[in-house]
Amino acid sequence: MNFDVGIDIGGTFTDLCAIAEDGTLITAKSPTTHYDLSVGLIRGLRELGKRAGLAQDVFLGQVEALRYSTTIGTNALIERKGPRLGLITTAGFEDTIFIGRSRSWADGMALHEIRDMATIKKPEPLVSPHMVVGLSERMDCHGKAVRALDPDELREKLQKLVDGGVQGIVVSLMWSFLNRAHEEEVRRIIEEEYPEEFLGSMPVTLASEVSPKAGEYTRTMTALVNAYIHGVMMQELGDLTHNLRKANYRRPLILVHNTGGSKKVSRTRAVLTHNAGPVAGMYGAALIGAQEGYRDIVFADMGGTSFDIGVLAGGVLRAQDFIPVIDRWRTNIPAIEVKSIGAGGGSIAWINEAMAGRLEVGPQSAGSVPGPACYDKGGTLPTVTDADLVLGYLNPDNYLGGQMDVDPDAAHDAIAAKIAGPLGISVLEAAWRIRRIVDARMGQEMFNEVALKGHNPRKFVVFACGGAGAAHACGFARHVGATTIIVPAMSSVSGAFGASSIEIRQVWEQSRSVRLFNFVEQSYLGDPSVINTVVDDLTDRATRDLKLEGFDPDRIEFTLEFDMRYGSQYHLTRITSPILSFRGADDVRDLCRLFEEQYAAVYSPEAAFPSGGIAIEAVFVTARIRQEPRKLNGDGQGEAYEAQPSAIRKACFDPAAGMTETRVYDWTSLRPGATVAGPAIIEAPDTTYVIEPGWTYRMNSLRNGIISA
Repeated sequence: MNFDVGIDIGGTFTDLCAIAEDGTLITAKSPTTHYDLSVGLIRGLRELGKRAGLAQDVFLGQVEALRYSTTIGTNALIERKGPRLGLITTAGFEDTIFIGRSRSWADGMALHEIRDMATIKKPEPLVSPHMVVGLSERMDCHGKAVRALDPDELREKLQKLVDGGVQGIVVSLMWSFLNRAHEEEVRRIIEEEYPEEFLGSMPVTLASEVSPKAGEYTRTMTALVNAYIHGVMMQELGDLTHNLRKANYRRPLILVHNTGGSKKVSRTRAVLTHNAGPVAGMYGAALIGAQEGYRDIVFADMGGTSFDIGVLAGGVLRAQDFIPVIDRWRTNIPAIEVKSIGAGGGSIAWINEAMAGRLEVGPQSAGSVPGPACYDKGGTLPTVTDADLVLGYLNPDNYLGGQMDVDPDAAHDAIAAKIAGPLGISVLEAAWRIRRIVDARMGQEMFNEVALKGHNPRKFVVFACGGAGAAHACGFARHVGATTIIVPAMSSVSGAFGASSIEIRQVWEQSRSVRLFNFVEQSYLGDPSVINTVVDDLTDRATRDLKLEGFDPDRIEFTLEFDMRYGSQYHLTRITSPILSFRGADDVRDLCRLFEEQYAAVYSPEAAFPSGGIAIEAVFVTARIRQEPRKLNGDGQGEAYEAQPSAIRKACFDPAAGMTETRVYDWTSLRPGATVAGPAIIEAPDTTYVIEPGWTYRMNSLRNGIISA
């Protein structure tokens, strides 16, 4: 039997999910080993094979594809473990990345950090000022060379970088996204001076290839981030591939992208791996939603470290991140938008003395080591997991299916010392407040994400995923106003599930300003050949790239999108074009009407201003390989029946009532059609469902949980 395997490495656990060819799901979790991520991954694969009834080498020999959403690049940025880079730019613009934007000090910072303006600082640059050189060359705003590149000057500046110990070079010249000739000439000369057979050879990254879009600062930062994490990822992925080969995995390793697709390691730009795990989880939610008949979905993944939110309107991954921030750096990669906040099982509860002793939860996290106090690994600070344990929701004798021991006394003592004592309340009341605060914070962020995109949150279905999602789903869904929650059978490994089935897909992009509707003449563009030229170039590049991966060009499907705006507005609206080629003014008029309709749907019809002009600012071509995702194997709907509890345990659903006897159910013994009325607790091998009063749980044919108010 063959398997597709997805891997998602989080801050606390490494999640794994295998889909067999008959649609059977197998999941596993392993603690993340931050000192060497491959250690925890290999352990997880061993457990996955064990649950499939196979030895690790036999199991990996039957794996058709191993799709991996990695945090290697993100970790390299956070820990500043990248190579010593040099930057070659246009003379006069050497200080661009150091000046940054007016608010670059706030990029990537949490709200409480932004508020602390007395101590906040700009991030340390990825390249030292003395490792930046400028060339006396220039392209104008139309992509025409107005000053030629001087090869002798380049060789002189290059020698300065080499003498400074450069390990990689980024080239970002002005207006190169319109004409990359000068950047390509710079690379040619560098490779001529330091060919691969020399020990002094070094990788060269062109901004016009990594990010062919307008925006001098963001284009340069995108190329710098890509170059910075490229070397680290190449080394670690090389070691991982070697270890997988030793374990009998013989196929290429596939990396998940934050664009909603995946490609082989050898064909992946490093910068596209950032935040790929949550995007994979959203893709999995879209697959389940399509099979279950849900199209408007708000995806919520509550893990040990963070809480990730994504919006799927119409059942597709469409919401692009307007300004993606990687660590502290603003970029312009074509990533799917995912909102992350510091709210997870490991989020630390603390007393904010600066706010008159107010109780707060997160964004600081205890991580996996030392972890929550109840993990008994040296952690002494109270967390959300400790609060859930004190409230009786988690079973200390069956945590993660009995694979991990937790200490309820340690959780009690941590909350008593750090929260209950200072506030003068009982430990039970303190644990209840911790839970209510984190639920409210998550629910409010979910509501905002949906509402600010022009949708009614109350019409959306909540997909509760992540290791702690099922335990807090009723709490945060209440703040969204949702009445239906879907907890997938593989909810605790949703990112790995999405990765296991994600399609081969990549986005090609190009900035190009085209005035579709001229506000002076009040007329539409008559000759759309300028649009077709860009689209044809992008589709040709995408076809060549996928052919190099061994795919038949006849299997490639293209989607064309435009970033559009009225007049000179700052914000852009992403529009999906119904056609790939424009024949004349009528097609241009239809595209403008489509833009007006979608703009009005988000910002209201009163905000539309077509007479001010309509323009395209960027072109996106998405190339995907047609493939049918494996259908999940259902057990049959079955007749509805009231499930019988497997145990009774004291839990708290109202601090005024204290700990009360609560029915506990074994998820593995439930059959499709089972119903459970709250208050109740359902224990699964890798998560715990908390069904609060007023909610009812029902298991459907795919063993997904439908929780209704």
